[in-house]
Amino acid sequence: MATGTGEVALRAARGGADVVGIDIAPAMIEAARAKPGSDRISFEVGDAQALPYEDASFDVVSSVFGVIFAPDHRATADELARVGRGRLGLAVWRPDPEMAELYGRFDLDAPEGREPFKWGRNEYLEELLGASYELTIEPGTWLIEGASGEEVWEFWSRSAPPFKALLATLDETRRDAFHDAYVEHCERFRVEGGGVAVPRHYLLVLGSRR
Repeated sequence: MATGTGEVALRAARGGADVVGIDIAPAMIEAARAKPGSDRISFEVGDAQALPYEDASFDVVSSVFGVIFAPDHRATADELARVGRGRLGLAVWRPDPEMAELYGRFDLDAPEGREPFKWGRNEYLEELLGASYELTIEPGTWLIEGASGEEVWEFWSRSAPPFKALLATLDETRRDAFHDAYVEHCERFRVEGGGVAVPRHYLLVLGSRR
């Protein structure tokens, strides 16, 4: 769900699974279909809040930093439960106070008020999914490495659709100012030997159907 350019779907297919990848953005699906190995996957355009599949259609349902951006969390969680008959696997961002402060300086809260970081709280996950899945929740940290803060900025602005959509809402002056502040933030995480390693905290959410 919310497959984006299909990286997780492709990994699953290489592991021998029969895979369906769905995303609300046609451009993301087109990019996924253009990748080597995509002919083994059914990539489809659709809404995570109202999936076009029958109940209990899939042995495994997964989403990596994807469904958290759907506006209606309750509807999305209900669909995660409705179409799955076995296991669940999610990666969700944890709240980041420093990044929230940076965004707040530019009146940039969660995209379109959708509050994706709520998914990064254990109690919220239990509220959304605990009735359908027995959950195991593991914290982790992804270090975004680059030669500079500028390189990290380029990584997100090229490869993260929610970040790209956020930048599209800014005029040139505000975008430039946000760019400078973001790069400055990343430069705080300089490492010995050169480069930066910017931490992004997440939860790995594994579920077994009740």
